[in-house]
Amino acid sequence: MLLLLGMPIALALMLIGFAGIWHLTSLHAALPVVARTIYEVSGSYSYIVIPLFLVMGSFAGISGSIEDLYNTFDKWLRRLPGGLAVATVAACAGFSAVSGSSVATAAAMSGIAYPEMRKFNYSPRLAAGTIAGGGTLGFLIPPSIGFVVFGMLTEQSVGKLLIAGIFPGIILALTFIILIVLQVKRNPGLAPANLEPVSRGEKILALKDIWGIALVFLIVMGGIYRGWFTPSEAGAAGATLLFLFALLKRKLTFRNLFGALQETVRVSAMVLFLIAGATVYTYFLGLSTIPAQLVGWVAGLAVSRYVVLAAILLVYLFLGCFIDAVSMMVLTLPVVYPLILQLGFHPIVFGVLCVLMMDAGLITPPMGLNLFTIAGVAKDATMEEIYWGALPFVIPILVVVAIVVVFPETALFLPRMMLGGR
Repeated sequence: MLLLLGMPIALALMLIGFAGIWHLTSLHAALPVVARTIYEVSGSYSYIVIPLFLVMGSFAGISGSIEDLYNTFDKWLRRLPGGLAVATVAACAGFSAVSGSSVATAAAMSGIAYPEMRKFNYSPRLAAGTIAGGGTLGFLIPPSIGFVVFGMLTEQSVGKLLIAGIFPGIILALTFIILIVLQVKRNPGLAPANLEPVSRGEKILALKDIWGIALVFLIVMGGIYRGWFTPSEAGAAGATLLFLFALLKRKLTFRNLFGALQETVRVSAMVLFLIAGATVYTYFLGLSTIPAQLVGWVAGLAVSRYVVLAAILLVYLFLGCFIDAVSMMVLTLPVVYPLILQLGFHPIVFGVLCVLMMDAGLITPPMGLNLFTIAGVAKDATMEEIYWGALPFVIPILVVVAIVVVFPETALFLPRMMLGGR
């Protein structure tokens, strides 16, 4: 009801949690919980990873790394059916390796890839849909804000969650590419005939433009994997390197530096306030014993645990049509996560599944954030074309969800190889 009235999700959660604690205990017990939670979340060192991962993506954009990625993958992949669209997905995957935000990935690629695809007569539907789908990789391929928030809310290792997203992220990017090729083969009118070829020498030479992104990813994720860095330290190292790249390329100005920092502060404050609201709400749920009762009720059902998991994932798919990804996690995990543990699913595997379903929510109408991000750039595409262009990209996401459920080692084998992995 509070959400329908327009109250921000963080405030609604905090108000419900406060009122519930007050009802179950007393006003004197409820007031300190709210004050302490806001202070602890805003002052916790572990949460510094959120602004660091966000500012990494901003500095990557300032340094021109996005254009370099797109141009390089264009030279290597343009001969495939729908080659520019395939190159866009590959560039999204590359940019996702230094950006924790799906919306930031979609916004950055919209300004570069969409005009290029339209210049070569790609249909607005395919061009916009490709960027919307490819943008979701920013929420899955580490460094990912989605895994950071999941780890904070469930007290799981953020480092292991980030590493767990690498292989499913690669699989998802490949399934996106397969989808594009199949779409263009089935309907050649979506994309023009293959562009003129690029020599092998030009392809090799183009690789020099992406060494910076590759180096940052190796340092950040390799450092976490080997146990050299905590996620916060890795984020600081990545942000520093990308800042230096932008400085060395003489693309850093006071204006774009201030804009990057301002956007980082805005998004970080929003995410941290959501986490604070979810924490208060979780205290209330713990006192009310609602999660324990739900676990007991589900345990008494004569159905497979996979049926329950499928129901939870379908609820996520539905909620994604109306609520942004981080808010969805904050709203549901306090109730859903204890149930998942009781059913015997590995928390890291569920973290990957959860982030994948958030990805689907980013491109499902009517509230998919990636869709509105692209609409602001793709002036010649109607919202209907953007919707229909993005919807096919939900299918590969669901395919990868099925792969992770059937073969959980796709998410677990890298975290198990980490120092202290299980």
